[in-house]
Amino acid sequence: QVQLVESGGGYVQPGGSLRLSCAASGSISSVYPMGWYRQAPGKQRELVARIFNGGSANYIASVKGRFTISRDNANNTVYLQMNSLKPEDTAIYYCNALSSAGIMSWGQGTQVTVSS
Repeated sequence: QVQLVESGGGYVQPGGSLRLSCAASGSISSVYPMGWYRQAPGKQRELVARIFNGGSANYIASVKGRFTISRDNANNTVYLQMNSLKPEDTAIYYCNALSSAGIMSWGQGTQVTVSS
């Protein structure tokens, strides 16, 4: 089973930046992408960005051009650089990965608050 530990959340003013990190322990799938999801109060969890082992990435429209996902395969770590943050980005952010055995894992979540 893969364990995921997120870090880097916090409080930032609109227009600010944060960088989230997610370190995975254990053997993760080389096919299934690692991803960042978020869940705002009263809303469903949504995929924000995902990245495949080879580096190709997908983003939801609302974060394109502001967020960048990257990964360090050697250290099983995925990052989310968030720039030009907006109040609507406020949410708990979760990391997601699939183990080599096919078991989905989630991190504990890290709070991101964007407010003036």
